[in-house]
Amino acid sequence: MSDMSLSEELAWRGFVNQTTFKDIKSLDGEPITFYWGVDPSASSMTIGNLAAAMMVRHFIDYGHKAVLLVGGATGMVGDPDGKSQERNLMSIDDIQNNKAAIAKQYQQVFGGQNFTLVDNYDWFKDMGYLQFLRELGKHVPMRQMLARDFVQNRLKEGGAGISYAEFSYVLIQAYDFLYMNREMGVTLQLCGSDQWGNSIAGVDLIRRLTGSEAHVWSSPLVINKATGAKFGKSEEGAIWLDPDLTSVYKFYQFWLNVDDEGANDYIKIYTLLSNAEIEQILADFKKNPQERLAQKTLAYEVTKLVHGEEAVKSVQRITAVLFSGAPLDTITSNDVSQLKSELPTVQGASGDSLRDVIVAAGLATSASEAKRLIEQGGIYLNNNKVDLSAVLSAQDRQVAGSALLRRGKNVFALVDIV
Repeated sequence: MSDMSLSEELAWRGFVNQTTFKDIKSLDGEPITFYWGVDPSASSMTIGNLAAAMMVRHFIDYGHKAVLLVGGATGMVGDPDGKSQERNLMSIDDIQNNKAAIAKQYQQVFGGQNFTLVDNYDWFKDMGYLQFLRELGKHVPMRQMLARDFVQNRLKEGGAGISYAEFSYVLIQAYDFLYMNREMGVTLQLCGSDQWGNSIAGVDLIRRLTGSEAHVWSSPLVINKATGAKFGKSEEGAIWLDPDLTSVYKFYQFWLNVDDEGANDYIKIYTLLSNAEIEQILADFKKNPQERLAQKTLAYEVTKLVHGEEAVKSVQRITAVLFSGAPLDTITSNDVSQLKSELPTVQGASGDSLRDVIVAAGLATSASEAKRLIEQGGIYLNNNKVDLSAVLSAQDRQVAGSALLRRGKNVFALVDIV
């Protein structure tokens, strides 16, 4: 446990944004039952969701009681906030599959910690429309709902308009807070900054119907200071926690390649290392930034948290061989499937001309280009430069039964020699 209080920990790590608490030290008292949720709009969380999840972990570590929600009901409508056009409705099967996938990710990210898992579909599935209007709709002022920025943007001239279903989304989320307040004693919602308006609606509903006080704590949007854009995307798109959407190797490489200024912030947000550990890492990083200690630590810690120790060790071995000159035999047979999912893989036979293999692997567009690359010293087989007479042989199977072909510094292919 850190020597800091929770409010100090959250401030130091960058998790303080808007809140209904008059004094953030209110978090440092008796245990609070809180909730945090994700809608099953996709089959995986992203590292944007992960930032909020890391904040949740600190609340749990300091003794607060977590209710983690998968939004089966809200997912059937879709949150319109921040969206300029109506969402397409997902099929019931997709929602079910996505719920199961996100619940599994909760178990990974919050592994070993105490929390209650809930699905808001469970308390909405038997609620009739008239009951919903009487118990909820009657107590929510239209002026309050119409004042929301996203509603105004949708309704203004040139806007895409908004359906009654999406307009009502905030009511469903507000009822979630009310229901969990009544049934589970939840008095605090944690959320990202983009959910502030929806969360405040729940606070207001609890006050109107029960006279009780409830609160919201939001985390700020994580910004890539180098670009000014929202953090969490690569050239290929969003960075997902699901390895089928973002491979473990690409996930690890994403963190390894963040800019120096960003690394100083991300290591506080995305790791569970202590204040003392992080301050030492950042001090060493400042002295020798070329060693990229902050990025290496960040990549290891986040990948281990999301994908486990064995997976991160595998991508570390692969990365060391590809980019740091580590011995080829450090790649194990278990690493090869990961490696083959990232690199072009071609077959070759003993005696095949390497020029033909280079073209087959896509490292050159023609035999003449392959010849030129070899003559310029830009082609390596198992990290050794080759000449025009080079052919494949069985002895080249040095990477867990395959050969590593490289163009320049960082363009690779694997060759299975038959």
